[in-house]
Amino acid sequence: MAERDYLSAISDHIVVFDGGMGATLEMFDLTQEDYGGLLGKCHEALVLNRPDVIEGVHASMLEAGAEVVETDTFQASRVKLDEWGLADHTEEINVKAAEIARKAAGPDRFVAGSIGPTGHLPASDDPTLGQIRFPELVTVFTEQAGG
Repeated sequence: MAERDYLSAISDHIVVFDGGMGATLEMFDLTQEDYGGLLGKCHEALVLNRPDVIEGVHASMLEAGAEVVETDTFQASRVKLDEWGLADHTEEINVKAAEIARKAAGPDRFVAGSIGPTGHLPASDDPTLGQIRFPELVTVFTEQAGG
């Protein structure tokens, strides 16, 4: 089967994206073990520990009519993953999340990478928010997108 062209698809019809991964995962009864022992809910950790759950969410979105699924990587930059002690798994999480989404989407649907904010503001004078500068953000987001 020929590879689908996203630009052709959006010029031909309304292309529906999936719903929110994080909001959907909040409806599940997931345990600390599902999150790899982390205290809290780092949904990106599920990519490593419960890929079946992530694939299931993608499948449900596709069944509901989505033509595009987004990877479970909204908070998978090195900066955000470092808050969970997972910075060394940045590439692994981003690559595996893309593989899970691609498997669920199959050849007839699209996959979009999800890249969220770092929680820092390079132009801020705030000692906490302003801990990062633009060149570092470029590096952080380039690494995530490359995964």
